[in-house]
Amino acid sequence: MDTSNNFQQFQNLEAEQLPIAKNKLHNWTHFAGIYAAEHVAATEFVIGATFVALGATTKDILLGLLIGNILAVLSWTFITSPIAVDTRLSLYTYLNKIAGDAMTKLYNWANVIIFTVISAAMITVSATAVRFAFNIPAQLNWYPTNLWFIVIVLIVGSVVVSIAIYGFKAVSDFSGICAPWLFVMFTCGAFVLLPALSLEVLGKTIPSGWSDFISLGDQSIWTGINSDGEPGIGLTEVIGFAWAANTITHFGLIDMALFRFAKKKAYGLTTSTGMMFGHYVAWISAGIMGAGAAVIIGKSIVELDPGDVAYYALGWSGFVIVIVAGWTTAVANLYRAGLAAQAIFKNHSRKKTTIAVGLVTMVVACFPFVFSQILPLLTYAGLLVVPVGAIVFAEHQIFPRIGYTRYWLHYRQLTVSKPAIASWALGLAFGFGLNTLDVMSFFYLFIPTWIFTIIVYTLLARKYGAKDKYPEAEEKESIRNVNISKFQEQQAEAEQVIIKDTSIGTKVLKSISLIALLITVVLACIVLFGSADEVIYTQNRDVFYKYAFICTLTYFITAYWALQRGKIKNT
Repeated sequence: MDTSNNFQQFQNLEAEQLPIAKNKLHNWTHFAGIYAAEHVAATEFVIGATFVALGATTKDILLGLLIGNILAVLSWTFITSPIAVDTRLSLYTYLNKIAGDAMTKLYNWANVIIFTVISAAMITVSATAVRFAFNIPAQLNWYPTNLWFIVIVLIVGSVVVSIAIYGFKAVSDFSGICAPWLFVMFTCGAFVLLPALSLEVLGKTIPSGWSDFISLGDQSIWTGINSDGEPGIGLTEVIGFAWAANTITHFGLIDMALFRFAKKKAYGLTTSTGMMFGHYVAWISAGIMGAGAAVIIGKSIVELDPGDVAYYALGWSGFVIVIVAGWTTAVANLYRAGLAAQAIFKNHSRKKTTIAVGLVTMVVACFPFVFSQILPLLTYAGLLVVPVGAIVFAEHQIFPRIGYTRYWLHYRQLTVSKPAIASWALGLAFGFGLNTLDVMSFFYLFIPTWIFTIIVYTLLARKYGAKDKYPEAEEKESIRNVNISKFQEQQAEAEQVIIKDTSIGTKVLKSISLIALLITVVLACIVLFGSADEVIYTQNRDVFYKYAFICTLTYFITAYWALQRGKIKNT
């Protein structure tokens, strides 16, 4: 039968090359957990210090980060998730359909490199915490100077690779466990070190009110003076920084790889767990923790590494937060790198490509320069991929609305899209040209670059066949999509039905894990609100260090145990 032949061709394809099946879709909680964990990362310690070094004021930080992160959430919601949910494809597979093999391979190679370096940087950050714990010298050169540091990087990296190779579900499970704890610990770290700052600046353990807090921030954290002693960045730059920090994933559409699993387009709003709680709260908390640690150590905040800040804020739990925060970001980015590599080497599974990329990542992570250059990398990487995101947005959202044909290149059976390649090149020239001419703030360059590329691609595609109609090819594509759905329904029938674990044992374990988090918060509140003077503050802080670490161990043991019980129940 023709149907069976169609099914045979789908069986010969990797799952990543087909739209996601309905039975593989996830609820909003999965995405809330992933974004919460990924965007409460070890880099938040660095970014917290960056705002201090850039000379932002307290009010600009509080308002600017709020606005910028809301704009980022809206970008995912209205640009990324609609295309991902419509197509159920990753950007890499979609791009191959509309731009051809040549551009797709070039773009995928760029993404493999970008995400490999980002993952490597996060592994390096995690290793700094372990280095600190074992008194291994700080790695200040671009190359490693201690054999034990290399050993630590390889051990930390092996954990990241082992999680990433198991795919989206493993990434989601890992993030779901880590996210609640990361939220709690970043918040508690600020609570624990705010009294140290207040004693230094105000002469009392806690600000009396809002005006006191603003005064504390302006005098000791976000002073409005940059590291060169000159007036720093303003509200507009803070907004732009927060919005542009993740252009690679929202305007650049990389996160189609994640949102193709979403049941609804509105799940783009789940990124707020990462942006509003992660970036907003974590960046502010990191600034407070960094300034507090600097007071205790007697150094400038920009001289501290994540291990220093985390230890003085959270004690031994601080080592854990740097390790875990580095892992969560590294795992998600290594998963993306594996997808990009699989799109290049189509004859190999995503697991194999992820392992290969992971091994390279571990080697790169041994060189500390990748972490020190992570912020410039993220900024330029965003500008690099935004034109490609614009091409996909134009093809998917604009073309049908102006009477052009979506997938025209695929229907014409062409292997190279000259309009796409030219538009990407012109978009890069335009964006980096604006940067060279210093026309506007670098943080906002992605906006005119995105708009410019959409216009150029639309005009060029018109000349090469986008305005024409292809009824026979469209009908063939429609039939193929129907057959894919039938094929996936057939596969779903043979798969095991997941039974939700509602056993008493699992409920008890989950309750214990939540109680452990609650106790940690209570201990931090005692440090902040129950320290009448410096002596009591020091005593309360030491109690927090001890019992917060016990609560950390309790949380991860019980949360992981509960997760495993759920898996056993479904075997």
